[in-house]
Amino acid sequence: MNTTSDHGQPTTPQTRRREAALAGHRDDLVAARVFLTDPDPGVRTAALGALVRLNALTSESVTVLTADSAPAVRRRLAEELGRRWSAIGRPEDAPPPTGNEADRDALVTLLGDPDGLVAEAAAWALGELASSEFEPLSAAERRTVVALLGTAVTDHDDPLVREAAAAALGAVGDPNGLPAVLAATKDKPAVRRRAVIALAAFLGEAGVDEALQRATEDRDWQVRQAASVLLDPHR
Repeated sequence: MNTTSDHGQPTTPQTRRREAALAGHRDDLVAARVFLTDPDPGVRTAALGALVRLNALTSESVTVLTADSAPAVRRRLAEELGRRWSAIGRPEDAPPPTGNEADRDALVTLLGDPDGLVAEAAAWALGELASSEFEPLSAAERRTVVALLGTAVTDHDDPLVREAAAAALGAVGDPNGLPAVLAATKDKPAVRRRAVIALAAFLGEAGVDEALQRATEDRDWQVRQAASVLLDPHR
C-alpha cells in the first residue's frame, strides 16, 4: 500500500491508523477497504473497526482477515464477530446480522489459532453465534460447534481458552456440552469457577448436583460461592 500523503510526504503508522479509524466516521468505505491492506497491523485493525462501524464487514472481508498475519487483527476479528451475533447492546430495531456461514467458518478456524488470545476470543464468539436469538446455525452445525468447544475445554493447552470455551458451552446450554463442563469443574481455579457458573444452564441434568456439591468444598472461595448460589439461590 502507498504510505505517502497526497503531497508525496511519507505518513507514519500512527497517522494512517487515525485515518483508518476516521474512515468509519466519514462513511468512507473505499478508504476503509484500502487501509485493510496496510503493512501495519494497527492500521488494519483500525480499518476492521471502520468496516464494522459502516456495517460493511462482508463474508469476503472475514475470510481475508481470518488469514491475517497479525494475531491482534485476528483477535479483533473474532471479537467483532462475537459482538455481531450477541444480543448485548443491540438496538431493538437493528436488522438481523448476516454472514453466518463465513462467520462460523472463520471462528472455527480461529478457535484452532496458535495464539491463545485469538483462540480465547474465538471460543467466546462461537458461544455467541451458537446461542444467538437469530438462530444462524442449523442443528447439525450447532452440534459441531458444541463438539469443538467441548474439545477445547478438555484438550486445549491454554487455560484461558479452556475457561472461555466452558463459558461458551454454558451460554449455548446444549446438553451435549455438559460432559466437558463437568470435566472443567476439576481444572485450574479460574476454569473451575467459569465451569461452575456455566452449570447454571444445566441444572437438573445428571451429574450437575454432584459437581456443585463437590464445588462447595473447593479450595477456591469463588468456586465455593458460585456453587452455593446455584444450589440455593435464596441463600
